[in-house]
Amino acid sequence: MLQATIEGIGFWGSGLADWDSACALLRTGAVAQDTARRPSPQVLAANERRRAPLTVAVALEAAMAACEAADRVPSTLSSVFTSTHGEQSITDYMCTTLADDPRAISPTKFHNSVHNAAAGYWTIGTGAHTPSTAISAGPHSFAQGLLEAMVQLQAGEEAVLLVAYDGPGSGALAQVAPSEGLLGVALVLSRIACAGLPTLQLEVHQQKPGTTAGDEPTGALSHRLCANAMQPALPLLEAIALDQEELWMHAGHHQWFRLGIQND
Repeated sequence: MLQATIEGIGFWGSGLADWDSACALLRTGAVAQDTARRPSPQVLAANERRRAPLTVAVALEAAMAACEAADRVPSTLSSVFTSTHGEQSITDYMCTTLADDPRAISPTKFHNSVHNAAAGYWTIGTGAHTPSTAISAGPHSFAQGLLEAMVQLQAGEEAVLLVAYDGPGSGALAQVAPSEGLLGVALVLSRIACAGLPTLQLEVHQQKPGTTAGDEPTGALSHRLCANAMQPALPLLEAIALDQEELWMHAGHHQWFRLGIQND
């Protein structure tokens, strides 16, 4: 069994600009008005913020919020960035341009086309020289990112920043890799037990008891942001906000995680 303390949570979703807003929706049904359409991560210089793709912006906004909540210096944390699709608008642009006029490829957009773009912006913005990992595992990207972060803790890291994010589909890709809106979730996980902070325990199973199929989204966050490819991250946040003690998460072919949540 893997175990971690959740020191800080960061969140940005379309219509919900922070973790407090997400908790208010879950606990009272309240939704803040006049929410910004695009996150504006202050960790980046102004010119970098303007050029950063939407997925980079939402990932860094959530990441910085989690570090602030945990009272951790961002540059000291190893990080795991996980995304189902990365920045689809740039992938769509690259494919379309390569098909129509390959020599017209924009160097700036090519720079942002790699899957670790958000991790790169983060290390530049924070001045971090710590290890950073960027992964994708299809619909199980959050689960596998969580596993990677908790294994790093088990291997000796004191604390790890986990950042999960996805943005809207674009062009022809949206038909085969659908996603809507923006969603970024970040957790600072540590090996240090701390009174008053939730503790997460992860056990790997081959099957969820009683079923082999995934569960439909049931919480207010999951329903509101169900069309985003990173929706599988939301049931854990709902469980934390509502003081639930157990959650089953589909993590891949014949793989389920049983997540125990202690809020002592």
